[in-house]
Amino acid sequence: MKALLQQFENKEPEIVFHWKDAETEAEGWTVINSLRGGAAGGGTRMRKGLDMNEVLSLAKTMEVKFSVSGPAIGGAKSGINFDPNDPRKEGVLKRWYKAVSPLLKSYYGTGGDLNVDEIHEVIPMTEECGVWHPQEGVFNGHFRPTDADKINRIGQLRQGVVKVIENPFFSPDVSRKYTVADMITGYGVAEAVRHYYDIYGGSVKGKKAIVQGFGNVGSAAAFYLAEMGVKIVGIIDRSGGLISERGFTFEQIRSLFLNKNGNQLVAHNMMSFEEINEKIWTLGAEIFTPCAASRLVTQNQADAMIASGLEVISCGANVPFADKEIFFGPIMEHIDRKVSLVPDFISNCGMARVFAYFMEKRVQMTDEAIFADTSETIRRAIEKAHAKNPSKTNISATAFEIALQQLV
Repeated sequence: MKALLQQFENKEPEIVFHWKDAETEAEGWTVINSLRGGAAGGGTRMRKGLDMNEVLSLAKTMEVKFSVSGPAIGGAKSGINFDPNDPRKEGVLKRWYKAVSPLLKSYYGTGGDLNVDEIHEVIPMTEECGVWHPQEGVFNGHFRPTDADKINRIGQLRQGVVKVIENPFFSPDVSRKYTVADMITGYGVAEAVRHYYDIYGGSVKGKKAIVQGFGNVGSAAAFYLAEMGVKIVGIIDRSGGLISERGFTFEQIRSLFLNKNGNQLVAHNMMSFEEINEKIWTLGAEIFTPCAASRLVTQNQADAMIASGLEVISCGANVPFADKEIFFGPIMEHIDRKVSLVPDFISNCGMARVFAYFMEKRVQMTDEAIFADTSETIRRAIEKAHAKNPSKTNISATAFEIALQQLV
């Protein structure tokens, strides 16, 4: 696995598109790791301090993810080094999409990512540049449909991603009109935990969990885990957190979801970040879902959870461990040897899978069909790892080997 990984990491990307904004200090990159299958896909992120190496590592991560979620295309990513709170953000994004639109028409598909909204920014801004849909390049480069078929499938994709969830099982409150895009990644993170226990033995019900991050992914993962009967005993967010040693009830988790302020946890009895960061790692949880930013989880935090009875980690964030390596750094490797670690490219592939599902020929547009498809995709990937290595450790190493054999 290590030799394959080194080969994959060291391979130069096929295309690097570099842009400097004429009107601000913004700078951006699209990195296309490969045009496997004739196209590449990966979202657009914006943050101050971002550099080309970050975009490259994310493009490689996307390529591994597509080996699970489909379609069989290359990995790509776009990143803009600019403060997303700057009032000039809209102009920067519009000029960026104008510059990158030839790629989006030909062989590159994008979407939302950190600080860039799929529905309110990516779709309308790319449309203004004459791109039918942010995924048009994947249709043209990989699927090569007829014009009529392309129109049908793009319509399906447009409708599906913004589809309002009607089934109360999948939505914390149907009256608030949560969409598939709002909930699917967190759903996949929770389903990865359920499938892990189904496949490796045991039951998810009654297990204790710690959730890191309460944005779109973490709050949705908490909601679905609580719905399965998991006792969430701790939530740590960037501004503080909450602990309940007995476990929050499903209704309490649902209320926390509904009361969050954008991507932030809000509660009247919140502990400070310093206080919760000191206490949360030794609560005796069997499940951990890191769903905050990348590269936050330290080896000391992981070791404290392992010593307190941790059984499984399902990654909501890409590369959640504080390693500098693109993929399999020493902290991740250490954790993988000690407990069951479902890697990010399986557990958080929900949105990539939704795109792949809607790009296929006519599919069912019901909540049940969409969510079941993501769940089944994650289950199959975990089953493949289990078939190759039935041990509860080294799951990530095994899953990487399976993925890289398709890519190298």
